[in-house]
Amino acid sequence: MIEATSCGGVVIFRGKILVLYKSYRNRYEGWVLPKGTVEEGEEYDQTALREVREETGARAQVIQYIGKSQYSFNVPQDTVEKVVHWYLMRGESYYSKPQREEYFIDSGFYKFHEAYHLLKFSNEKMILEKGYNEYLELKRQNKWI
Repeated sequence: MIEATSCGGVVIFRGKILVLYKSYRNRYEGWVLPKGTVEEGEEYDQTALREVREETGARAQVIQYIGKSQYSFNVPQDTVEKVVHWYLMRGESYYSKPQREEYFIDSGFYKFHEAYHLLKFSNEKMILEKGYNEYLELKRQNKWI
């Protein structure tokens, strides 16, 4: 078993959520939240910010930690057990440009119900729901600036 750690973000700008469409050699296709692998010496929140920027071109700031998701998948030699730490982030604009080198072919900001139904994985849907509810609560308290 291989253990892997990634970090990602639920990026919200003016109430809309940033999602990416990945198409990998006809073997993997679907909408996802931005996330990626922790580099040596990197704090989790910094990984999440870097990955959002690399995969989408979007600038954002971390608001708070919202939780983790776990899943496993098989590679030819082994099974990978992955943990992803997620952060609620405030985007700086609607700008996004998918990172072609990582097989992302589209990106954009969508209303909650649109983003929720676009997302391919149930664990990312749960994180999106949790992050969006945190956002709504912060907005209700006038703490989302």
